[in-house]
Amino acid sequence: MASAKNGQHPPSTQSLKQHYDDQFEVTPEYRKTLPDLQNRENTSPKVEIQHVGIHNFKIPMHVRRREGGTQPIHCSVTGSVSLEAYKKGINMSRIIRTFYEYEDEELTPDLLQDIAGSYLENLESSSARIAIAFDYPIRVPSLRSGLSGYQYYPVVFETVISAEGKLRHFMHLDFEYSSACPCSYELGVHASETRGIAVVPHSQRSIAKVSIEYSKLLWIEDLVELCREALVTETQVMVKREDEQAFAEMNGAYLKFVEDAVRLLYTVLNNEERILDFRIFANHMESLHSHDAISVVVKGVDGGYNAQIDPFGYGGMMPR
Repeated sequence: MASAKNGQHPPSTQSLKQHYDDQFEVTPEYRKTLPDLQNRENTSPKVEIQHVGIHNFKIPMHVRRREGGTQPIHCSVTGSVSLEAYKKGINMSRIIRTFYEYEDEELTPDLLQDIAGSYLENLESSSARIAIAFDYPIRVPSLRSGLSGYQYYPVVFETVISAEGKLRHFMHLDFEYSSACPCSYELGVHASETRGIAVVPHSQRSIAKVSIEYSKLLWIEDLVELCREALVTETQVMVKREDEQAFAEMNGAYLKFVEDAVRLLYTVLNNEERILDFRIFANHMESLHSHDAISVVVKGVDGGYNAQIDPFGYGGMMPR
């Protein structure tokens, strides 16, 4: 490259105008002259890529509620397709443009199937994946006061079309609950009975990350109710004194270690015929210890979810 002398720019740079023309119109003829690097032959190493696309693309949508009507939600979208070894890359804006074609429709598994199919057609790929993350509000009654408030559930809808054309639907849900330690409870009772000491057994906010593959329509509300049935002690939204007392009684009635939590969830999910496979990750954020207690269990389907623990969050949502 020629160097600048006496503060002068090289002729090739000096001849360029530093000006934005807001009156310039792109004609079809001009568009044809634009370079298209992504559609050139790949000159990099010839390696097939399983997933390439976009992450954390934001768009407002509507999801259908079980009781009827729709719920407006703010979505974060991850969309990806496979890329053959000979191709340079994909036109990522097509993924976003495809989503906007469906923005006024209700978010359902069928819609995600249509969008994934459009990915395959528009980007000429063999497999596609869509994951849409959002917080889903459900109004939950208090235990005894008659109040109610919105509990927001982090949810991810995921749809995959494999290279063999197999369609799979997944749902991921974070369910928060309280876990009172059985050991702490018994030690507290012992101290009270033998020495007359007032004791508060330790408990903590806990979270179950539940991932399922399903075959028939399964509502978000259905999965929430399955988790609530298994664990009972869901964290509360609106609380008066009688609700706080009720919650303390509930925790005393449903004591649980982290091992108990995943086994309770396993039993409930395993009895739901619409759920083909599942993975449960429970995390009890200990109030006694300075570390967490965790447990993972899977249904045990061949080729399905495995129980590998990914402590730093680098893994995907799909079964490996």
